[in-house]
Order: sequence, then C-alpha cells, then structure tokens
Amino acid sequence: MKPQLTRGAARRLRQMHDQLLTAYGPQNWWPAKTPFEVIVGAYLTQNTAWRSVERSLAQLHEAEVLGIEGLRAVPLRRLQELIRPTGFASRKAPALKAFLALLDTEFGGSLEAMAATPTEALRLKLLALWGVGPETADAILLYGLGHAIPVADEYLRRIAERHGLLDPAPRRDRLGYAALVELTTNAFGEDPASSRPQQYNEFHALTVAVGKAHCGRVANCTNCPLNYDAHKLP
Repeated sequence: MKPQLTRGAARRLRQMHDQLLTAYGPQNWWPAKTPFEVIVGAYLTQNTAWRSVERSLAQLHEAEVLGIEGLRAVPLRRLQELIRPTGFASRKAPALKAFLALLDTEFGGSLEAMAATPTEALRLKLLALWGVGPETADAILLYGLGHAIPVADEYLRRIAERHGLLDPAPRRDRLGYAALVELTTNAFGEDPASSRPQQYNEFHALTVAVGKAHCGRVANCTNCPLNYDAHKLP
C-alpha cells in the first residue's frame, strides 16, 4: 500500500528547505567537473561513501579515461580495477558500459541529445538499464542532464518518517520512493518551473548535509536545524 501524504506535509517540507538553507547555505552540488563525471559518480556512489567515489574518480582521471571516449575504449577488466575503491566493481563497471551503449546507440554518443529527450521517456530508458534504480536514474537526470526531477534518498526517507510527513508504514516496509518524490514535487509546486532543477538540486544536497550531521540510523536531534518539529522517532 502506497504511503499517504499527511496534511500540510508539502508545505512543511518546503519550510524545512528554508530552515536548512539558512543553516547551511548553498551547497553547490554535484561535486564534478563535467556532466559526464556527474553520471559516472551517480553509478559509483551506489552503496558506498563519497570519499570512496572520489578515490575511484581520481584513478579514472589519472588513467585519462574519465570521459565518454575514455570509458568507451577502456577494457571492462581495467575499468573494474580503476573503480574498485567504490566496491561492487564487477557490477558497476558493466553498468557504466551499458549506459555508454545506450548513449551511443540511441543518442549518437551525445549527452546533449540525451538531455533533450522528454523526462519521462528518458527516465524509462535509464530504468531499463542494468544496475540503474530510481535514485540513480533521477540523479543522472537532475545533476547530469538538468531535468526537473527530485532525488529521494535514505536521508529524506528518515526525515519524512521522523517528522511525520507521510503516514507511518509497517516497520518491515520502508516509505516508497515514489511517495517521497511526490512529496518533494508538491513542496516546490508553486515555484517557477524554470527554477525547479536548481531547487531540487539544492534541497537534495541540504537533506544530505542534515542527514549526515543529525539523521543517521539513530537520530541525533541536538542542534539540528529541523528540531523545531515535535515528531522525533528513534
């Protein structure tokens, strides 16, 4: 059963964005030099810490393969070696190669052509790729290709649960990804459409910042910018 938005949840989430922006300032995410590097990072960050991603990106850069042509040409086994610091290299390397195959066969190797594809159609293509789930697809769309689509992650799920923004789900079930995306979309629904990519970008980065500081597996609400809310769950 899909979790239901509680009354006023979207408004409260928008207020949280403002609280976090005041507390932390602009985050200027995603940390990358090119859109393609963003996409590579979106794959590598699955199930690992960002510091490990940075090590893999540095190795790709040193090997001069951190680009479309470089990753296209590098042998799969060598790619696995280069991204080994992120873990799951035997899965992530073929997944990166599958993305390149999609880029080449359907978009002539052009990220610009890919980015010009309507969001829903492109999202379905990304989700059809091996090794791509909703969060990775949306990170690629938002950060790599500039589409107005929110990214929901574990930190946002914890915030939504602990602040009662969605009706509680049974503890064996986590709040659905689609419900979190809907919540975020509604929260920024009154903002100009042209500003939403940047709004979603900034909000996701801010939830990561507060999540790392306060919303881990066990909540640490002391001095949290969101501690004005009474809904605090362990």
